[in-house]
Amino acid sequence: MSLQKRTRTLKESLDELHERYTSHTGPVDRTDHEFFEKVKNETAPYFELVQDWYEEVEPFVKERDVTVHPNQIKSTHENIEMLILHSYYLDVDKNRYKDLHQSSHYVLDMVLDNL
Repeated sequence: MSLQKRTRTLKESLDELHERYTSHTGPVDRTDHEFFEKVKNETAPYFELVQDWYEEVEPFVKERDVTVHPNQIKSTHENIEMLILHSYYLDVDKNRYKDLHQSSHYVLDMVLDNL
């Protein structure tokens, strides 16, 4: 998959996660093993996607004269991983989630602009 396609797919995934965050409720019991297994299975593709994206985009940013700084890429990678979990456990307030979501989209758009 090309970096451009992977970045667009990641943007779509962020929107899916946002939809989940706004339309679902979190677990009643945080120690519920069944819910944990469900989250683990459903989030695995998201974590794989963001890891693959990171491994591809990091050298791209380091090797080229682009408007995205490597630290922004690292932070975005971490933010997206947090968004994945927050979308299921709903353990962050709406403003914080919105900030993480928007900043991730902003950096992904910057990457697309530089391709």
